[in-house]
Amino acid sequence: MPVIVVATVKPLPEHRDEVKGAFTAAIEQVHGEDGCELYALQENDDRFVMIEKWASQDAVQTHGGSPALAKLGAELKGKIVGGLDVVYLQPVPAGDAAKGAL
Repeated sequence: MPVIVVATVKPLPEHRDEVKGAFTAAIEQVHGEDGCELYALQENDDRFVMIEKWASQDAVQTHGGSPALAKLGAELKGKIVGGLDVVYLQPVPAGDAAKGAL
């Protein structure tokens, strides 16, 4: 069963561009990881939100120990408010199959 992950981070205003750059640099590597079905960065005025879809819990666990994620964590140090807010979700398909699930 797929696993959906929503990770939210608030950059310190003076580090916004650096935080965005760190995420965008990691995306290409993460897209190449086994089981990555979606890894998409979204933004608004005060935060970045990474919406992820993984083929399985095993793929999420492997990603958690990946070099890309380790590098991203190091690059975010001292540049964000608090830490990452990470939520793991299971899909609940409903309605049109193409529109009711990631």
